Amino acid sequence: MAMDNTAVVLVDVRSPIEFASGHVQGAINLPLDRFTTDAPALLPEKAAPLVLYCVSGARSEMAAQWLRQLGYTQVTNGLSVGAVALQTGRSIQRASQRL
Repeated sequence: MAMDNTAVVLVDVRSPIEFASGHVQGAINLPLDRFTTDAPALLPEKAAPLVLYCVSGARSEMAAQWLRQLGYTQVTNGLSVGAVALQTGRSIQRASQRL
């Protein structure tokens, strides 16, 4: 999938701990367990291009379907952190390099 890197909003639907372990640069963390309550405030523009991801694409697909039902028009399931990083050319960032 080709992405316009400047306009796309990356949404990581994993838990905060998973997000801290490595997320795509510039992504926002919107965990699936808070998705239905927090998404409308964090993603107010229903026409914005959104790419959701998780570990395998299962959670991000659930979130993508929910957004489409709410009228979001440009929702893509990017599948995994690695896939989205490759497709956007963005790096994977970690909260800490400590072991």
